[in-house]
Amino acid sequence: MAVRVDLMISLDGFATTTDTTPEKPFGEDWGRLTASYVATRTFRERVFHDNSGAGTTGVDDAYARAYFENTGAEIMGAEIMGAGKFGLHNFPDDPNWKGWWGDEPPFHCPVFVLTHTSRPTLTVSDTTFHFIDTSIEDALARATAAAAGKDVRIGGGPTLVRAYLEADLVDYLHVAIAPIVLGSGVRLWDNQRRLEARLPSVTSETAESGTIHLTFAR
Repeated sequence: MAVRVDLMISLDGFATTTDTTPEKPFGEDWGRLTASYVATRTFRERVFHDNSGAGTTGVDDAYARAYFENTGAEIMGAEIMGAGKFGLHNFPDDPNWKGWWGDEPPFHCPVFVLTHTSRPTLTVSDTTFHFIDTSIEDALARATAAAAGKDVRIGGGPTLVRAYLEADLVDYLHVAIAPIVLGSGVRLWDNQRRLEARLPSVTSETAESGTIHLTFAR
């Protein structure tokens, strides 16, 4: 079992945008930040259920395949995410809100949502969301038990990822650095001095899109 992180950030280190609205909950720049990932054949197949063969098949797609192969329905055991990624900040009082992913969420496993908002357990297709108000260590213990020997992914956002990195609880970190500058938002690298000492196996690869795929591992 490994604790994994896969995240997209800008050249200046931001993993979120700041111009969110109820109509555009991820902001104007979210599409630019995630464009190379969304363009891949694997993403189109696994998230959009598009089996036409459309989409890129280069380096970005190889990392997208690894994301799903290592943390997907077949291998991954559980995911931990923050309230923002589920969308509770945008829909705090809507008991019918089921997250951003429609009737077929791409997780295919138990998901543990760290939040102070009390909600009953929610099952959508083959994904079950557990809403828990606890420490990051206890959340990881619960996810690890649910994973039954398979991998646990820390799904984000960046504040939650930083907390797990600072606690030295991450075994594998993959950061896709998009060739854009956001100028503001929530930075991934804050308080991560000597990250490479904790995760010393470091690789870097540049995709056809200009996206830099940087990995740190034990």
